[in-house]
Amino acid sequence: MSTRRRPGQLETEIVTVLGGTTEPLTPGEVRDLLDPSGRLSYSTVVTTLTRLHEKGAVARHRDGRAFRYGALADPAGLVADRMSRLMAVEPDRASVLRRFVSTLSEQDERLLRDLLDERD
Repeated sequence: MSTRRRPGQLETEIVTVLGGTTEPLTPGEVRDLLDPSGRLSYSTVVTTLTRLHEKGAVARHRDGRAFRYGALADPAGLVADRMSRLMAVEPDRASVLRRFVSTLSEQDERLLRDLLDERD
């Protein structure tokens, strides 16, 4: 039975792995830490790392023929960036935000209100 990741989940997992190390990792090292069974495709990890680099979430430097990657963002930063990019393409931002807030739990809505109050 195949378990499919949610959109952005692999990015988050990779940034978490990179953030938990003291040295930059190769794509193979990232894959081995994420999936020791080897079922995760090396090319999928390389593609995801390349996209994270293009987004500014990871640093990359050449090490011989390979690249090594290190985290520049944390998982929360990735989610916030994803939300910002989605909002940037929607002309009716008020409707999107209204609907988003209507789906929040009471606890998350309270947290959002507290965070907004901190800005004042």
